[in-house]
Amino acid sequence: MTALEHDVQLPTDETVGELELVHAFTGPMPTGVSVSHTGRIFVNFPQWGDEPAATVVELRNGQEVPFPDETWNSPNGQDDESAFVSVQSIVVDPADRLWVLDTGSPMFAPTKPGGPKLVRVDLGTDTVEQVVTFPTDVALETTYLNDVRFDLRRGDAGVAFITDSADSGPNGIIVVDLATGESWRRLHDHLSTKAEPLTSARPIVEGRPFLERPGQGQAPKPVTMGADGIAISADGSRLYYCPLASRRWYSVSTELLVDRSLRDRDVAEDVRDEGDKGGLADGLETDDQGRVYITSGEHDAIVRRLPDGSYQTLVHDPRLLWPDTMSVATDGYLYVTANQLYRQAKYCDGEDTRRRPYSLFRIRIDAGPVLLRRS
Repeated sequence: MTALEHDVQLPTDETVGELELVHAFTGPMPTGVSVSHTGRIFVNFPQWGDEPAATVVELRNGQEVPFPDETWNSPNGQDDESAFVSVQSIVVDPADRLWVLDTGSPMFAPTKPGGPKLVRVDLGTDTVEQVVTFPTDVALETTYLNDVRFDLRRGDAGVAFITDSADSGPNGIIVVDLATGESWRRLHDHLSTKAEPLTSARPIVEGRPFLERPGQGQAPKPVTMGADGIAISADGSRLYYCPLASRRWYSVSTELLVDRSLRDRDVAEDVRDEGDKGGLADGLETDDQGRVYITSGEHDAIVRRLPDGSYQTLVHDPRLLWPDTMSVATDGYLYVTANQLYRQAKYCDGEDTRRRPYSLFRIRIDAGPVLLRRS
């Protein structure tokens, strides 16, 4: 440090909002988080090379405990219907049940029937009560099941909406009838579900272009993950979604998504461009006050859109290194994982530059989750 630097206090980037650290992860990187109505916290670790001992855990007294047990976290192959293969997301539904979204795709490998699945766990007994697998025309070989939201008012048992964020195949929204287990694709490879090219969205993270840089003499290429973040409006009428590699986000009528008598192009006519959200978003979430939360990995921030259409920054903090998944809990907090995703070797010339620990934060929002259920 020079004498001048010692004497002069230079301005620095200022934080917005107050993050509270809930848990520090010293092992594999987490992606999803969800909080039950009674305050239980669940987290998942996809099989992305860190070799997690369990792909789904519950945080108990500061420990990461395999959930619902070790057996469900010990798959016998990539097509095991009775165990988790590689979980990308876990979500507590409006009835306070935990749903586990299993990609069946460790290291983004092609899927095999039985691997991709949606699993319901009863939180009263901590036992698996339902397993939904997908036919090969719904979960394609290229499919990567990313995130899920629920409306339990529809049909006999409700419906689930899932994003397919494949980076090398068709993207779209998958709809599941939870009573029958039937599923179907919507907005199949629709432009709104696709990554934007660098000519219209050139992401910059920590001052560097965010590109795939695998190293070994290979030329950098764009990040191509499609439909990723997903959230449902407070009244259940619109489903919000966004490709990972895009600064735009979209919505579509949930009524049209579930109507199987419609052609996909009829559903596509209802897609609404919600505009420029200011940065790449890995996660979307909503609260019961009609506000939409959007992660901003390029800015170490979470922004939210208010019901009047205006935006505000909820939190901006240099510790929020790639905010990934959010969960609005009944305790009035928004929970979010930060996992340094863009520092993985595939984006850094073959060198893993992540620094443990990874983080689970929360921030007070004085609102509750959207609970679309029968009274």
